Amino acid sequence: MNNHEIDYKIYGDDMQFVEVELDPNETVIAEAGSFMMMEDDIKMETIFGDGSNSGGGLMGKLFSAGKRVLTGESLFMTTFTNVGSSKRHVSFASPYPGKIIPMDLSELGGKIICQKDAFLAAAKGVQVGIEFQRKIGVGFFGGEGFIMQKLEGDGMAFIHAGGTIMKKDLLPGQTLRVDTGCLVAMTRDVDYSIEFVKGIKTALFGGEGLFFATLRGPGSVWIQSLPFSRLASRVFAAAPHRGGAKDEGSIARGIFDMFNGD
Repeated sequence: MNNHEIDYKIYGDDMQFVEVELDPNETVIAEAGSFMMMEDDIKMETIFGDGSNSGGGLMGKLFSAGKRVLTGESLFMTTFTNVGSSKRHVSFASPYPGKIIPMDLSELGGKIICQKDAFLAAAKGVQVGIEFQRKIGVGFFGGEGFIMQKLEGDGMAFIHAGGTIMKKDLLPGQTLRVDTGCLVAMTRDVDYSIEFVKGIKTALFGGEGLFFATLRGPGSVWIQSLPFSRLASRVFAAAPHRGGAKDEGSIARGIFDMFNGD
């Protein structure tokens, strides 16, 4: 791999953004919609895929972009290149409350597997592709689907996850069971499968779903405390569904609904 070497700094606590420092001619690639701000002399360009197949002609670019469609992402990504003669900065923001996790792929075996919507930005040269799960149960019940993203290379990559993030280092044969939506990323050697929740009462009335992910070491995994799907469902449940109701949940609101036939 021929990744650009970038420096960075992460700001904030719950709504973070990452500031990337680019030397002259250095480039960072980013997910569409993650851009926050940039300084002078930075050239922004929209490309197919992650740009790693730029030398493969039109078919190579289309194949790279097509892989991103399978993960539910946009056909396009954006590159930011420092065309000036001194260091410049560009920043990318997280899409919802959570943490930005810096991943040095050179220290993680050159590859990580992550949720399909976790990728935020990376040094140019990092390949953003798809990872097919080998086991059919993972495909049907894995929470994030049969296809996950893989980031390959030896440069820096940044992923985002919700709530608080915990990294767990698993020893060979060590097992960790997590909610399927709480799995953010894992290194290439972690074995990932889906396990049915035992006990019919637990499965039906436990409120935690019918399946959870079983992760077996060796390797490292990253777990999030607030999956976006869980956050979205709570927001939707709390939102007024009848034209912007006022004083939601109050006694006055209940009396108002009673007199209006609700």
